Amino acid sequence: MAEANEEKKEKKTGRVRGFFRDFRKFLSRGNILDLAVGVIIGGAFSKIVTSLTNDIIMPLVTMAMGKNSISELSVVLRPAEYNEAGELVSEALLWNWGNFLQTIIDFIIIAFVVFLIIKTLMGVKRMGERVADEAQELVVKVRKAVDKNGAKDENAAGQEDSAEESVPPAEGKSVSEEKK
Repeated sequence: MAEANEEKKEKKTGRVRGFFRDFRKFLSRGNILDLAVGVIIGGAFSKIVTSLTNDIIMPLVTMAMGKNSISELSVVLRPAEYNEAGELVSEALLWNWGNFLQTIIDFIIIAFVVFLIIKTLMGVKRMGERVADEAQELVVKVRKAVDKNGAKDENAAGQEDSAEESVPPAEGKSVSEEKK
């Protein structure tokens, strides 16, 4: 009975170790680390865009509209109700389309910047591929030139070697006939 409990305990321990080993492998993949860095940078970038929208763009929009803040832009769906003593009984029901507009502007700015980043990266990638293709073509040309010059050098060297080894032919006879 004790042995059965120990086997179960070992199986559990092995599963737990296997789980953590698999989890560590999962985390150590490059894609997961890239994703984590992207999320962190995205969070920081979101704060920058929100500040740009709230502090730079929206004041101009609200100034043009004659309001103090874009979040004040709303439609009253039900007015506030007050009792006879002037105390608030129920608050007004508002449709705050100003906040929605601000969120849409945030999204458009983020989408535009992401588009520019992707467009730039794709251009760099295409340029890298083009350079790699041109380099490959250049390597092929160099190899052909080396092979061509190497063949000429070997032929020239082979002819020089054979000329040194052979005796000049007799008149009217070729070198091959004279060797026979």
